[in-house]
Amino acid sequence: MKKGFYTIMSAQFFSSLADNALLVAAIELLKSTGAPAWQVPALTPMFALFYVVLAPFVGAFADAVPKGKVMFFSNAIKVAGCLFMLFGGHPLLAYAIVGLGAAAYSPAKYGILTELLPPSQLVKANGWIEGLTIASVILGILLGGQLVGPKVAPMLLGFDLPGVDTGIDTPPEAAIASMVLLYIIAAVFNLFIPRTDAPLQPMTHGITGLVRDFSQCNARLWSDKLGQISLATTTMFWGVGGNLRVIVFAWAAAALGYTTTQASTLGGVVAIGTAVGAVVASLYMRLDRATSVIPLGIAMGVLIIGLNLLTNVWAAVPFLILLGALGGYLVVPMNALLQHRGHNLMGAGRSIAVQNFNEQACILGLGAFYTGMTKLSLSAFAAIAVFGVVVMGTMELIRRWHRSNLKNHGEEVQRLLAIARSDH
Repeated sequence: MKKGFYTIMSAQFFSSLADNALLVAAIELLKSTGAPAWQVPALTPMFALFYVVLAPFVGAFADAVPKGKVMFFSNAIKVAGCLFMLFGGHPLLAYAIVGLGAAAYSPAKYGILTELLPPSQLVKANGWIEGLTIASVILGILLGGQLVGPKVAPMLLGFDLPGVDTGIDTPPEAAIASMVLLYIIAAVFNLFIPRTDAPLQPMTHGITGLVRDFSQCNARLWSDKLGQISLATTTMFWGVGGNLRVIVFAWAAAALGYTTTQASTLGGVVAIGTAVGAVVASLYMRLDRATSVIPLGIAMGVLIIGLNLLTNVWAAVPFLILLGALGGYLVVPMNALLQHRGHNLMGAGRSIAVQNFNEQACILGLGAFYTGMTKLSLSAFAAIAVFGVVVMGTMELIRRWHRSNLKNHGEEVQRLLAIARSDH
């Protein structure tokens, strides 16, 4: 791997670590202030909101500006969201601002991989990026749980600045203040990300032009016989996975009687399995064989439903690790294939923006659906069953779609696979 790749990994680790710790802190902040129960699951769709709204613009921006600078500006926006939450802003609105930073960050983060590395290294690079991201999810959720817990929170609140009243008086507020430091560390790494040789692509003038350009890119990727399969798979994976993080907190409280701090450990367990699956996929999967992992998505749906049968933490831990491992092995090659096709069809930033738009729209839709179920007092068990059925049914449809492509457009599929085998 090129030297710049490790700088990208470092920046991604600290930014993602803060994102996930902040989620736990926001959950505890809502609970401690007596907010309605539906606002907790609403955090996920609020985070996804700007991914969807700004998709036509962030991809073009990532292709028009050196990606290291884009990532630096994005972390600055995340800092602003933290400070807004810390000093009295509503957690849902503040988390949406952090989501705005993440929406701008993602096209640059993934887009620079296709500019820096040849296709033969994309699966491996995605394995490392996803593995490291998942490690940051594990540590971030655990960190957030500990920062609002009874041991670490009093220590944070014990720090005082002479002559300054910070207004930080509760464990969630102390945890949120700690996130500002992590985002600043990520921003420092962003400054050292190298400028690649890929030419910058000027943004189309005017909002109408950008929306039209984005719509064309979206249609182009959905019409590609490999791009459409990888895009459909990753869209469903992240749509369910993005909401499952919050659902696990509700399930742990209902099935095991866990607090926020205790439930954060189970969220970390799922991420451990995902990291293992991602690393294994990066070692053994090739770009031209990515579609062979589709049946694992169906198996994930079965396991999600099976979560409702667990009432003992010792049975839940290996079960959650297995669930995460299947997801990690599924998403890494599919992500790499999607990036490869997008890079060949349009600019890397635009491709990732299209991917984010579809994936975050799915997160937004499913999150709103789950929030509605919570507002109607449906249990966490019912929500988990619904999510499992959605995964099973959708992945089966994607499997049949790919088989139809092989049957009716076999020559085109084989041509695209030959491109995936070549670094030229």
